Amino acid sequence: MSAYIYILGNRNRVLYTGVTNDLGRRVAEHKSHLIPGFTKKYNIDRLLFYEELPDIKQAIAREKQIKGWLRSKKLALIATLNPDFKDVASPESDSSLRNSPLRSELLRSEINILYFP
Repeated sequence: MSAYIYILGNRNRVLYTGVTNDLGRRVAEHKSHLIPGFTKKYNIDRLLFYEELPDIKQAIAREKQIKGWLRSKKLALIATLNPDFKDVASPESDSSLRNSPLRSELLRSEINILYFP
């Protein structure tokens, strides 16, 4: 089963790196600020980057690798696929994610979290 690492940010480019097996659900949770913690405290709700990996073990290893990087290296990674640092999960995004099945899953998860807590 595939898994994802992701990097979220806010307006000030405060970064958060995480791992999940359900990117749509997890991003929706961050965007709705339902879970207390770092992302809620700093209003981190923009999906800036993600990678799909074959399994959770590889995703966790990749997450640890990225978390060990300097901020400048994380920003460079994001810039390779998202040079404008736009929310790739946003309906206004020009990203290829916009019309992908993953985008549909993000919307579905967000609706479920907002209306069916």
